[in-house]
Amino acid sequence: MRRIVGIALILTLLTGFIVFAQDTPATTPEPEATVDMTGDTAPAQDDAARLVVPEGFTVSVFASGLMKPRLMTLGEDGSLYVAEQEGGRISHLVDADFNGVAETVMVIAENMPIAHSVEWHDGWLYVSEGNQIERIQDADGDGTFEARELVTDNIPEAVHHMTRTLHFGPDGMLYVSTGSSSNNNPETDPRRAAILRFNPDGTIPADNPYATDADPLRQPIWAEGLRNSIDFLFTPDGQLWANHNGSDDLGDDTPPEEVVINVEMGKHYGWPYCYTPAQGAVPAGTVDVQDERVPFGGPLTSCDQSSPALFTDLAHSAPIGMTWYDGTAFPEQYQNGIFEAYHGSWNSGVPRDCAVQFISVQDGLPVSSEPFMTGFRDSAEQNCADAWGRPAGVTVGANGELFVSDDQNGNIYVVTYTG
Repeated sequence: MRRIVGIALILTLLTGFIVFAQDTPATTPEPEATVDMTGDTAPAQDDAARLVVPEGFTVSVFASGLMKPRLMTLGEDGSLYVAEQEGGRISHLVDADFNGVAETVMVIAENMPIAHSVEWHDGWLYVSEGNQIERIQDADGDGTFEARELVTDNIPEAVHHMTRTLHFGPDGMLYVSTGSSSNNNPETDPRRAAILRFNPDGTIPADNPYATDADPLRQPIWAEGLRNSIDFLFTPDGQLWANHNGSDDLGDDTPPEEVVINVEMGKHYGWPYCYTPAQGAVPAGTVDVQDERVPFGGPLTSCDQSSPALFTDLAHSAPIGMTWYDGTAFPEQYQNGIFEAYHGSWNSGVPRDCAVQFISVQDGLPVSSEPFMTGFRDSAEQNCADAWGRPAGVTVGANGELFVSDDQNGNIYVVTYTG
């Protein structure tokens, strides 16, 4: 009888402990908290085994368990910094022994809603959020980012297309892309569906095309008519090349996805009135065509005033991150070209793949493309919204490797050439 009572008491205590554990809320790591990724906690490589890369390349999981990682950048020491959109935080990933796995993941800043991109400039790490740009700094080099400043909130509210992306140009200016507030309705706030340009302190540069406009909302605009340029880059000769997610509800094949656009000061790139009709490398002299759902008005009275893309791909490819491969570790055919993360379709009757695409550049123009990293879907019939993985950001590492973030399952992969 005593044995039965004892067993009952133990079960009661265990049950109470389980209930207590379930009712105890999870805690959010404090800034500068470090997660040890060594030993048994190292990321499992099963996901990497599902991915397909060209012969001679190897892909592995660099880090896992991140909260919707998007765009990334490198520090001076070659370590990786990533914006975790769902977590609203920035993490620092360190692979101290260069074995292809981040041993530590350190959260260096939190409470940054819709954090999407990060980039270093003049000792500060700039962060794009839903409706503002902030910058943080570790002035004394102790690993703690004790300084935090607002750079600008001269950015439209995060509605519909909520992410913002920042990069510094060769002119030292801060460029920020902002998506549209709808699928194909003309904007009332001209700062939407645009690329904006600021001084590093958030003020308006005197040489902006609309710096003296009577409407203060137009003053930061560098270029417009870009429904959702989720990322952009600067070529070695200083050109600004952006991607662009086109309008929906025109069918499975229209409009072609504009994956490389040469963005120039003061120009309009069509949305919501016009789009580039060509597929692949866009021939010189191509004229955009009208989206007949949207009557001309505002800045455009004809598609002759719209600037066409340089290169397009299948509709609903949904490009996110893009990077110029300036390394030498990959074979020559991949050098001085573009790696671009296609997020893939979520609403297409003909599903588009979620993959990392390589775009070859010759004589200063994109000329062809081919899949570089695939295998994120279970089948060709699956839309990427339902896939097990979905690439989002791409960044070239200090040794010429390629980092790829996966915002569907929280991984970051690293691709190296071993052939």
